[in-house]
Amino acid sequence: MKLSDLQVNGKVQLSEYPTQLETHLSDKALKKKLKKERRALGEMQNTLYAHGKYSVLVCIQGMDTSGKDSLIREVFKDFNVRGVISNSFKKPSHKELQHHFLWRHQKALPARGKYAVFNRSHYENVLISRVKPEIVLNENLPHINKLEDITPEFWTQRLEQINAFEDTIHQNGCIIFKFFLHISKDEQKHRLLRRLNTPSKHWKFSPEDLKDRDLWEEFTQAYEKALSATSKPHAPWYVIPADSKHQARLLVAQTIKARMQTYTDIQNPSLPEELQNQIDSYKQQLLKS
Repeated sequence: MKLSDLQVNGKVQLSEYPTQLETHLSDKALKKKLKKERRALGEMQNTLYAHGKYSVLVCIQGMDTSGKDSLIREVFKDFNVRGVISNSFKKPSHKELQHHFLWRHQKALPARGKYAVFNRSHYENVLISRVKPEIVLNENLPHINKLEDITPEFWTQRLEQINAFEDTIHQNGCIIFKFFLHISKDEQKHRLLRRLNTPSKHWKFSPEDLKDRDLWEEFTQAYEKALSATSKPHAPWYVIPADSKHQARLLVAQTIKARMQTYTDIQNPSLPEELQNQIDSYKQQLLKS
């Protein structure tokens, strides 16, 4: 499977995407390859920072237990800490609900030269909110007073607002990656059982996980609609097989690296000519000091 095969183009049926790829590589070999890729990404981020004209937004979405937290930790481990920040978007606060749904995400966008990683993202507003529309009532929107007011047109409009948001930040130098970590329902069951069978992982478990699992088909349909409507050439979605965490991490790292390499204008800046001509003189001054 080529990396380009992971990119969403057109209407999505998640059942057509694999949750794991066949490979002859062991977990140890996958980890070794990831180590090489993330070192390269770290070097590329240093150049991005020095260049100072682009920023990078990486959105990570997926069903519960799909491996979002550990993927972020492992893929971005070799980045300079000043060059990347991770944001985890939980239930909106009272203050956040007093603003439009994109407000808290806009505040967390990366400055030029930096990466921002969204662990869950603005897409929660067309995913969990679509499956559980009572959440929308908390936003206190005009003309939305009861569940019946939340029509299919409402979701179409919200997806269009997300597209406009991403188009705006792209035009202003933000490179956008959106990854859906695609796990099977069986794999989710195994991961939830591991949490329950491992005392040190009990804190990760919530009864809500089981309630959301019962809504698997509804969440799948919400993802299909969102991915289909918002995967654009400048802001593509990638469906990452995630039954193997090691494989998913490597695929995400390789995808980011491959696309960032197409931005050939991202280079370390050169010294102004007048300073370049004085380098030997500066070296002599230092040697004499």
